[in-house]
Amino acid sequence: MTKVMTAEEVAASVESGMTVGIGGWGSRRKPMALVRAVLRSPVRDLTLVSYGGPDVGMLCAAGKARRVVAPFVTLDSIPLEPHFRRARQAGAIEFTEYDEGMFMFGLLAAAHRLPFLPTRAGLGSDVMRVNPGLRTVRSPYADGEELVAVPALTMDVALVHMNRADVRGNAQYLGPDPYLDDLYAKAAARCYVSCERVVDDLLEEGPLQSLLISRSMVTGVVEAPGGAGFTSCEPDYGRDEALQRRYAESPWEEWDER
Repeated sequence: MTKVMTAEEVAASVESGMTVGIGGWGSRRKPMALVRAVLRSPVRDLTLVSYGGPDVGMLCAAGKARRVVAPFVTLDSIPLEPHFRRARQAGAIEFTEYDEGMFMFGLLAAAHRLPFLPTRAGLGSDVMRVNPGLRTVRSPYADGEELVAVPALTMDVALVHMNRADVRGNAQYLGPDPYLDDLYAKAAARCYVSCERVVDDLLEEGPLQSLLISRSMVTGVVEAPGGAGFTSCEPDYGRDEALQRRYAESPWEEWDER
């Protein structure tokens, strides 16, 4: 059974008020073709869950986001995503900031259908101060250690970009890092995968270990060559630093495709 869709069909399935997880990391292998399709859609009031990059910046600048949950929002070679920064400074969005490890535990909890997971990450830091809703739990074992109870980062929809996929939804990364995209796929009610190329046999593209996302977790597949640009998608292409800098230095109106 084929799960191939268009980016516009994916965007049409996203409704206002949903929680949307976006894979990748900073300005690396972001599903920008899908993000741009969402930008062109009428949805609003989204909660974004992301190791944030230009995906978060664009959706905030376009007024699509109500809340952002992230450990950072960066363009990597440009430390702070400027359009996100402006939205945050203007008070246009709510922001929940977690430590990177806490964020991962939130994804893990949602992936395993747990309400929370305990971790030492965040203890003794300002993360607890700026997130007064966070709670701690004590180990039920002899040591009685106090741990942070990170709530599950459950999502309605996840959007990820991979190097290759097949028509059934199995998806593969060929670069240096999976960027936790498999956790997004497991933690969301629906996951949509864009890819550089849809292929018949993924094992002709890379080793078995590179098969990151199972078809059982995928609702739809979008073939989108260059679909992560201007972010990197190694080994298919690197980050377009010149285009990224122009994006960072330009007013949003020059990038708004609506």
